[in-house]
Amino acid sequence: MDTIPSSRRRITAGFFRVLAFSTALSAVAQTPHPDFSGAWSSATAIPLERPAKLKNQPFYTPEQAAQVLKKTRGADDDPVSRLETGSLMQPSLRTSLITDPPNGLLPSLTPAAAAAKQDRLKRLQNPSSAIDMGLQDRCLLFPTSVPPMIPYRYNSNYQIVQTGDAVMVQAEMIHESRIIRLDRSSHLPSTVRQWLGDSVGHWEGATLVVETTNFNDAGGFYGDAGGMYGWDRNMHVVERFSLLDANTILYRFEVEDPTAYTQPWKGELTMNRVLNPPFEYACHEGNRDLPNILKLSTSQP
Repeated sequence: MDTIPSSRRRITAGFFRVLAFSTALSAVAQTPHPDFSGAWSSATAIPLERPAKLKNQPFYTPEQAAQVLKKTRGADDDPVSRLETGSLMQPSLRTSLITDPPNGLLPSLTPAAAAAKQDRLKRLQNPSSAIDMGLQDRCLLFPTSVPPMIPYRYNSNYQIVQTGDAVMVQAEMIHESRIIRLDRSSHLPSTVRQWLGDSVGHWEGATLVVETTNFNDAGGFYGDAGGMYGWDRNMHVVERFSLLDANTILYRFEVEDPTAYTQPWKGELTMNRVLNPPFEYACHEGNRDLPNILKLSTSQP
């Protein structure tokens, strides 16, 4: 015979429903995020900007991709043959890493930024002092470290270490380490400026979203290492890291810098897991290139 009052049964049932809902919420909250820890390479045969001969073609056909793969393995004078190509074509078969603007090209620089780039290139070609040399020549910084992390011709390798409150991304070139903070939502004061900016991350489902601001004035970066792209203290970068599978990161980025570019731009690439961590890139005071280049430059008429 049931001796428990119906009101108590309803209260008891309601309690267990709340308990079950609370437990489910707790389980969701405790679901681990993807772990990006490990060694990765973003090497590819896909250029940052779309080649002119492919201007109306955002994707390679399978036949074209096969030809590019054949060329990258050839021993000819084509520069693409000397690339460290890694995953080569990327899973998407894109013809450029830039996805927006639709033409696959970097937006035009503003007049002030274009003038800064021209001045920078002139000083790089005929340096009169160490500060005229590239940041990579001075062992200060390499573009692969700076968000967005654009692949270079070689050594586009990274070591990622992930904890509960931070993600560290160390680039092989000049072995710079960028710390992405997960334990704060605001950026450093605007008076604090850094070569790599200030990176703050948060999770949107299984995607790590990283916003980076607080860059310095980059008074020497335009044109460095081949003039990959320009930036100044107003640059704002949003990166998205997602796991396509256990061995592949989809890396998407958006760049906004109204004093450097005439419009924002976006891109994407994949990073592939590699077996071994990057070697130390031994850029140090024993490097004789800098004084020798300066001696040669100043001795010329």
